[in-house]
Amino acid sequence: MNKSKINLITGGSGFLGSHLSKKLIENGEEVLCLDNFFTGTKKNINELIKRPNFELIRHDVTEPLNVEVDKIWHLACPASPVHYQHNPIKTTKTSFMGTYNMLGLAKRVGAKLLLASTSEVYGDPEVNPQIESYNGSVNTTGIRSCYDEGKRIAETLCSDYQRIHGVDVRIMRIFNTYGPNMRSDDGRVISNFIVQALKNKNLTIYGDGSQTRSFCYVDDLINGMNLLMESNFRKPINIGNPTEYTIKQLAFLIKDLINPDLKIVYEDLPQDDPKQRRPSIKLAKEILNWEPEIALKDGLIKTIEWFKKNL
Repeated sequence: MNKSKINLITGGSGFLGSHLSKKLIENGEEVLCLDNFFTGTKKNINELIKRPNFELIRHDVTEPLNVEVDKIWHLACPASPVHYQHNPIKTTKTSFMGTYNMLGLAKRVGAKLLLASTSEVYGDPEVNPQIESYNGSVNTTGIRSCYDEGKRIAETLCSDYQRIHGVDVRIMRIFNTYGPNMRSDDGRVISNFIVQALKNKNLTIYGDGSQTRSFCYVDDLINGMNLLMESNFRKPINIGNPTEYTIKQLAFLIKDLINPDLKIVYEDLPQDDPKQRRPSIKLAKEILNWEPEIALKDGLIKTIEWFKKNL
């Protein structure tokens, strides 16, 4: 009988980490869930804590860790502008030192490591859709730079550990993702709109609403993440939904699903907010045979139901 794999998930109680933890537990694998609970919450993993193949470790990835594991899913880092701008120096430190420590661990124990990178490495892109070979248009000194540049240096570290030390890395550039277990205060557009609508408040659009995003339901994203870890592809790869929506279209869709009588109000666009965000998933289709399956409206209905129960 094959021994089950031991998985270390940094940021394991966060939005994506909790879904990944559940998926791996259901597959019969061992999960070490590591979190410092800066943005994660125990509520996301309550149903897993009593499972014999799940262990929770309270730890900050900026400090070294010694455990024996087969796979490292490195998800730890505040990912929404509200949270990563709250303590930008800590965000940069988490991206650099956290990735450095996890790569050091992977090297010592011979583990595979998957880095949860981000579409933010493309900055405010000059090409649409964004392809992996595009090097980005990033402000190094702006209010979003701690996250954007933090993830860029994390990708650099992974690539150098692979080249110099032979560490088996995967680099996943995650585009906008949504679904159950999102925080209501994370400042992301889908959670903002849903929370405002459920509280019968006006929906707030920043800018004129013509900026675009592409929204991937969390189940599709986690499937892509698993396929990437099991693949032999070691260069950055986009995982996201290539269907593009304006923020105004999204606002009207959520308004119609919750309360069509709500009004939409407009405020100034924040600094360095990207005007376009849409992945090319040509590589993901070719390498992983992956593409998203859940339509935006269907995913929103599931997400709204979750928020109704948990808000």
